[in-house]
Amino acid sequence: MKLADLHLHTNFSDGTFSPQQLVEEAKKKGLSCIAVTDHDITDGITPAKEAALDSLEVIAGIELSAEIDSKEIHILGYFIDIESSRLQEEIRNINLIRRKRVYEMVAKLKDVGVDIEPDDVFTIAGQGSISRLHIAKAMVDKGKVSNIYEAFSRYIGNNGPAYVGKFSLTPQDAICLIKESNGIAVLAHPAVSNCDELLPSFVKSGLRGIEAYYPEHSETVTNYYLRIASKYNLLVTGGSDCHGEAKSGVTVGKVSVPYELVEKLKQERYGR
Repeated sequence: MKLADLHLHTNFSDGTFSPQQLVEEAKKKGLSCIAVTDHDITDGITPAKEAALDSLEVIAGIELSAEIDSKEIHILGYFIDIESSRLQEEIRNINLIRRKRVYEMVAKLKDVGVDIEPDDVFTIAGQGSISRLHIAKAMVDKGKVSNIYEAFSRYIGNNGPAYVGKFSLTPQDAICLIKESNGIAVLAHPAVSNCDELLPSFVKSGLRGIEAYYPEHSETVTNYYLRIASKYNLLVTGGSDCHGEAKSGVTVGKVSVPYELVEKLKQERYGR
């Protein structure tokens, strides 16, 4: 059976694998297809495609960060046009906000006795999209927490004392942006996002899929979201959300889906 992992990150956002390393890991796991879905950036897609050549299918994807009612919600986009000027303009805006967010979160961390500097975070992140995971790594490197989980659970998680939201997009905005970029909008890790009550409005805005298969979804949760997909006539996707070595135990292909789900995405994208 041909398998696909449709949720993967590179070091252009908060993963530790280069696009080339990601492709090699996917080949080792025997995958036929992957989607590069970095947070709010598309720079890792072309290098991954070049590394894969004809040995592995690479889907151009993105994971857009959005916020509504103080909830951070992520929308995945598949088969996007990475040359879209509208998309790239919004990516630049989002990443300016991400840099500002680092300064604000570092200030909040200092208020609760965790002393790190913005440059500690920027050095780890490099030129890519900066995320909370980079802040967590800086906290670990400086000996302020013992691991990334502690950084999120005690300080920078959505309900933590140093959390800062303020993303420029609502989920509906993100969905529309993906549609404008000729992509397919999919709700990422719905159980983590915990926003089921908002699904009707997302569908009305053009949401076309839901990530039912995910490492943190139990079989019961997965089956629940498969029923949700059927209720709203949504496509089903899934993936590992692998960040390389940044998330312990979450490897490329840990969650994979049958290639027939990729074919359904293609029918949606190219059969319009």
